[in-house]
Amino acid sequence: MMEATPPRSPDILGIPPLEDSSGSAYASLLDKYMEPGFWHAFFVSLAVIIVSEIGDKTFFIAAIMAMKHSRLLIFSAAISALVIMTILSVVLGFLTTVIPQVYTFYAATILFVVFGLRMLYEGYNMSDDEGQEELEEVQMELKKKEEELGNKKIGPDLETGTAEPVSKVASTSFQTMVNSIFSPIFITAFTMTFLAEWGDRSQITTIILSSREDPWGVCIGGCFGHSLCTVGAVIGGRMIAQRISVKTVTLIGGFVFLLFAVSSLYRGPDS
Repeated sequence: MMEATPPRSPDILGIPPLEDSSGSAYASLLDKYMEPGFWHAFFVSLAVIIVSEIGDKTFFIAAIMAMKHSRLLIFSAAISALVIMTILSVVLGFLTTVIPQVYTFYAATILFVVFGLRMLYEGYNMSDDEGQEELEEVQMELKKKEEELGNKKIGPDLETGTAEPVSKVASTSFQTMVNSIFSPIFITAFTMTFLAEWGDRSQITTIILSSREDPWGVCIGGCFGHSLCTVGAVIGGRMIAQRISVKTVTLIGGFVFLLFAVSSLYRGPDS
């Protein structure tokens, strides 16, 4: 009489049962979760944004405006523009999935190579004080914007020494928040960030990644990367620009893009 085989424990979340200690089950599990998917797209997008945005014009816009105005206000304006741009880029990239995959594969790989070689060329020929030059250029643009706004004063006049009753301040807190959101400073920071990002290398790369990778991973990774860079800009953008060489970041970014191109070729068009 044959002995009854004990029932196997059901697989949970697709994890194979550990039948022995040979390690084959663990290897299978690792192979499964290392396949391209959400996390792969997330980290690739995060890396691309960081190497592209540190020392970029959008970085200095947030850094300079945060020196003169509320850091929270500037961060809110800048990250709003960057998140909207990221979502638009992901949608555009996702729409290209109607194109045969082999075409988007080779187009993406070629663009990765072009961006990588261009960043290496720019970094090699870049002066050591390139970040300072970019900073001064953005300062001039912001100065022109302020002149166009007529140097309009934002917020209460503290020189008069007058103060409003607490009850009135509490009743108008919502109105104050709305006025801050739609203030000339918010609109200026939002508009300049959005226009500076439009057609930028990071936007084009986000479109490319969305056509090849998991769009949710690209979108969330991109937004997270923009958030990190913008937080760094509004908190200590000038210090970061002085201590981190834009030339070094550009060279590293070039190698990162070439690495993505090699990785894409290794995976092939059917990945």
